Amino acid sequence: MNDSPGWAVPGPSPSDGERPGASDGQGGTDGAQAQPPQQPAGGQKWSAEQPPPGEWSSPGTPQAPQAPQQPQPQPQPGAGWGSYGGPQGAQGPRSGQYGYPGGPGQWGKPPAAKPGVIPLRPLDLGEILDGAVATVRSHWRSVLPITLVVATVVQVISVLVQKYALSDLAVGSEPDASLQDLVDTLSGAMTALLANGFIQLIGTIIATAMVTMIFSRAILGQGSTIGQAWREARPRLLHLLGLTLLLGLGGAVLVAVLVLPGVLLHSIGLGLLGGFAAVPLVIWLGIKFSLASPALMLEKGGVLTSLRRSSRLVQGSWWRIFGITALTGLITTFVSAVIVYPLTALGLAIGLADGGVTGLENGTAATGWVPLILSAVGAVIAQMITMPIQSGVTVLLYVDQRIRREALDLDLARAAGLENYGSDPAAPTTGG
Repeated sequence: MNDSPGWAVPGPSPSDGERPGASDGQGGTDGAQAQPPQQPAGGQKWSAEQPPPGEWSSPGTPQAPQAPQQPQPQPQPGAGWGSYGGPQGAQGPRSGQYGYPGGPGQWGKPPAAKPGVIPLRPLDLGEILDGAVATVRSHWRSVLPITLVVATVVQVISVLVQKYALSDLAVGSEPDASLQDLVDTLSGAMTALLANGFIQLIGTIIATAMVTMIFSRAILGQGSTIGQAWREARPRLLHLLGLTLLLGLGGAVLVAVLVLPGVLLHSIGLGLLGGFAAVPLVIWLGIKFSLASPALMLEKGGVLTSLRRSSRLVQGSWWRIFGITALTGLITTFVSAVIVYPLTALGLAIGLADGGVTGLENGTAATGWVPLILSAVGAVIAQMITMPIQSGVTVLLYVDQRIRREALDLDLARAAGLENYGSDPAAPTTGG
């Protein structure tokens, strides 16, 4: 493994319960056959590559002479460092409760190496949110310019569309306008709005792809320039666009299929029932495939492969990922509202001062240059802050699930330069 983003999937299907590094008949050195790890009494499977607690150090740091240590008692099944409940399988090798010996009832998180913005072990909610914010704070020279440029371009186009498309729509709705004029106005406005939505989609995809690459390096404690992030993200942009369009089209088709019977039968109740049934299904599928984007960017797979990877990683953790995603959405929505609403209200007040009640009635108070510009400025500031946090939480959820299921922390530690992470300290060190 190298130190660049794009972590390969360890093994043929690691999410199905296989340990990374397990012998597949092709591994080993000089034709030696890998030996299966010994298992303690009780039938539970123990990881063969768990790091010793509290003995990590930065690469290259001189080590002080260690006093001879007394032999440590062997851990018992169900307790101690790296123990986990249940057999390896649906939960994966790293999905259990972590703890370290410290007396009866003294359980907690083990000390873990932290080369970058997160510790290399399964993460909790606070560590995921803190890792996203810490990345934006420590790598702001790369993150904020990307989101600022994307948000500015998107909002400039949005202001132009609202100014001219909505103004044309107001003119076309006059009482003396013909039906053809109204149809032409509506079609022109819809075309402009769809073009604006497509531009926003492209901008969001570019920002998400580049921010994902910056986060992948921040996890390893490495910096990333804007040019470097662009070079790494550019080959995957079309794939990410295809993934986004496929998910959007799939959701639209699902809603249409459930609502269509009510429309065909001219039954409002049946249509509403189909719409209500579509909401939980769309949410369920959205969470199920929520990790497809980082999987596509970092594993370099195809669109369908990324969807399958996300489905396997989310399996058994749907409610946890849903809760973290929903909480992140609430936080970013609140932050956006705090920034956007005051500026929007100020612009509307200025529009009312210029046009009076007449401007409020015909809609020109909200489509004047000053209200639109102030609202766009607020949106740019809000998106510049919230966009990288949302993308970062998704990346960290993906990394967390792979640590829990596939022991990705071992690969990340080696990529970060922690040579002996996860190996037996008494074993000889070999170059790789």
